[in-house]
Amino acid sequence: MATESSRGLSDHIRGVTVTTLACLAGIAATVVSAMVIGIDPASMVTRDQLAVVAAFVVVQYPILYAVGVDISEFGLKDNLYVAFMTFALWFLSYTVVLSTGVTF
Repeated sequence: MATESSRGLSDHIRGVTVTTLACLAGIAATVVSAMVIGIDPASMVTRDQLAVVAAFVVVQYPILYAVGVDISEFGLKDNLYVAFMTFALWFLSYTVVLSTGVTF
């Protein structure tokens, strides 16, 4: 394609890839949080859920590199975007899981 740069992905495809992976990582963090930590009120007093989210944020970078996203160009804004999108999707979906009582 004429719009592709030397790194292999166009800016649009790069943005879509980063956003999609961050959102899917947030949903996956919800499933892992619900399975490992649980959904009972007694387990909500720990901060282990945030460790799960942080792990999913860190795991995204090797996956992005393997897909072909040049993560060496990531600045503070890009890193905050990945962390925020992962956290936001985890927070929203985990809230739904906790309020509805869905079990995995």
